[in-house]
Amino acid sequence: MEESFLQRLWGLHQQNQLRIPTGLLCQFLNRLLQMLFPPLAEQPFRDAQALAQEATFLEQELESLLEGVQHISAFPAVETVDRFMQQLPYLHEQLLSDAHFILQEDPAARHVEEVMRSYPGFYAIAVYRIANVLYQDGVPLLPRILSEYAHSRTGIDIHPGARIDFPFCMDHGTGIVIGETTVIGKNVKLYQGVTLGALSVAKYMTDLKRHPTLEDNVIIYAGATILGGSTVIGAHSIIGGNVWLTESVPPYSRLYHRAQIKVSRSESPENILDFSI
Repeated sequence: MEESFLQRLWGLHQQNQLRIPTGLLCQFLNRLLQMLFPPLAEQPFRDAQALAQEATFLEQELESLLEGVQHISAFPAVETVDRFMQQLPYLHEQLLSDAHFILQEDPAARHVEEVMRSYPGFYAIAVYRIANVLYQDGVPLLPRILSEYAHSRTGIDIHPGARIDFPFCMDHGTGIVIGETTVIGKNVKLYQGVTLGALSVAKYMTDLKRHPTLEDNVIIYAGATILGGSTVIGAHSIIGGNVWLTESVPPYSRLYHRAQIKVSRSESPENILDFSI
């Protein structure tokens, strides 16, 4: 490798002020979830004091992680940590509600511990809610790293800026995309492959609402695509699988995509190879 290129790289490394150990950030995330939800804990805490020590350790870890982006952060790290830790009781309440809603809605789920331990939808929403607290507090970069970590583990892509009320359920979940300015109400259920996206990705729209709003008690079935910042799905509506939607629908709507299916029966294979392209 050329010496001049290495020198240029060295100069870039010297200029870089970001210090984000991604492995430690993900470790912090998983230890926090294990503290909040006993079914996720790899080892039980021996007593209440050990639990308190873990909480103190996590506070210190988060402060250390925030110091890596302090030069572009709006608030001192210690203040952000205090606000985050104060949010944990409410965050815990939200996620318990999510887990019980998933249990209620999924006939394959036998108990809430199963949901917490093995459901990718629960894990993705848990990471989203943690990342969203940091995002709403103006923390740069770390919320997006957390979201992409959950994306890589679950196949579910939720921007930390989305506003998702509780309880919320993602059944299976793989391939779900929820954009930054999406707003989702209470008791909403999404199936795999749903996209809540933008009609346009022009850069000038950065500060505009680009993604849809789902009101309370909406169900969106697999493969549906809903686009646009002014698109509102009214409360209690059901959007069927593979529907492509770019305009609002009133409450209690039922939208379905009807595909044309041709069935042919023949003992001779060559007689059924009649394609229309």
